[in-house]
Amino acid sequence: MYTLAVRRDFIARHFLIGGDWGPENLPNSHHYVLELQLSGESLDRHGYLCDIVEVEKRLDEIVGYYKEQMLNDKPEFAGLNPSIEHFARILATSLSERIVAPNVTSLKVVLWENASAWASFSLVG
Repeated sequence: MYTLAVRRDFIARHFLIGGDWGPENLPNSHHYVLELQLSGESLDRHGYLCDIVEVEKRLDEIVGYYKEQMLNDKPEFAGLNPSIEHFARILATSLSERIVAPNVTSLKVVLWENASAWASFSLVG
């Protein structure tokens, strides 16, 4: 199995809802690190799993959409607590819809909220 990974970092804001989360109930910023992992069994005729330039372009689009934004104000978070788990799933789903790569059979987003906390979400197929 081949795996290609690309990382980006960005700052976004949120506040947690639905519980007593202390300071996280108030608007605050996180320096997120998003790692996108693409995997597949075979390479194309050039020896690549997929076009990394295209992957980076799609990743930059997603990061640009969330960079310096309040997650709670985004329609995809409507009715959701903007947890790192929900955010990882939203990012993985959105990237999966944008990246067209026939050799890629699974996609995983690992999203770091700080130096010691992360969540991930994987899509297969």
